[in-house]
Amino acid sequence: MQSRTLGRVKPLEVPAIGLGCMGMTPIYGTPDPASAVAAIARAVELGAGFLDSSDAYADGKNEELIGRAIKGIRDRVIVATKFGNLRFPDGTRGVCGRPEYVIEACNKSLARLGVDVIDLYYQHRVDPNVPIEETVGAMARLVEQGKVRYLGLSEAGPQTIRRAYATHPITALQTEYSLFTRDVEAEILPLCRELGIGFVAYAPLGRGVLTGSIAGLDSLAENDRRREHPRFQPDNLANNLKLVAPLKEVAARYGATPGQVALAWLLSRGPDIVPIPGTSKPARVEENLATLERPIDKATLDELTVRVDAKKVAGLRYPAGQMKSLGI
Repeated sequence: MQSRTLGRVKPLEVPAIGLGCMGMTPIYGTPDPASAVAAIARAVELGAGFLDSSDAYADGKNEELIGRAIKGIRDRVIVATKFGNLRFPDGTRGVCGRPEYVIEACNKSLARLGVDVIDLYYQHRVDPNVPIEETVGAMARLVEQGKVRYLGLSEAGPQTIRRAYATHPITALQTEYSLFTRDVEAEILPLCRELGIGFVAYAPLGRGVLTGSIAGLDSLAENDRRREHPRFQPDNLANNLKLVAPLKEVAARYGATPGQVALAWLLSRGPDIVPIPGTSKPARVEENLATLERPIDKATLDELTVRVDAKKVAGLRYPAGQMKSLGI
């Protein structure tokens, strides 16, 4: 398995493609737990056991599933999880970065995962009411205590990243990045490279649209959270599906799938970028990792930057309320 390095001051070597685990518990429909565990096992078997979770996914049940899946193979996986993104029983959302909460959340994640140490611990969303120095300071204490190895941030803004990094080395920033979502290219990605922070790209397949497997809203289960997302509203989705045509053309030319082309494009944006496509199916794990065995000419991938016009993607990437917590 090819590997990449996240971080410069405190580097972490990880597989070139990781595994996003959010969809292994109910969010994009109701997945089969046995299939999810098998997907993790297959990723580990192929040398790609870089697993990404959060205590917010299914109220901690996602971490519990990962804990069951990695029992007996802990030494073959890199466990990443997140804290601070809250969803209350009434459906409202919030964030928390208070130092005492950081410690509490970590201890609970360790118990659910069944591990003694979390390899990469992210603040899932920045708390605007708590100085980032206090939050990262608490995270740094977890490193000192041996409960966490490396620190990360998710969807943080430029000034927050700088201040966090001045408090303790940040190994990785996790933020959405794909052919459809390129906001980070203007300021965030250059800043990460200036500071030596690795970049973990979530939703690298546009939440499934870039795989070419979604034909319309009927492709999604009734309880699929994507139905709430602006980009999946009927008119927006119809528009966005048309933008996948260049991917399909390149895929046919190279004997690849559209999803593999989308991942290859992302990998070609720099050696410090690690995509974490999500799936609960072993076959999709195999397909995603096979991207590394199907080289596509970089000139062709560079052309996709223009041919897939991100400015024409219709709809916000999250519902309006959730957008307020990004880039703080």
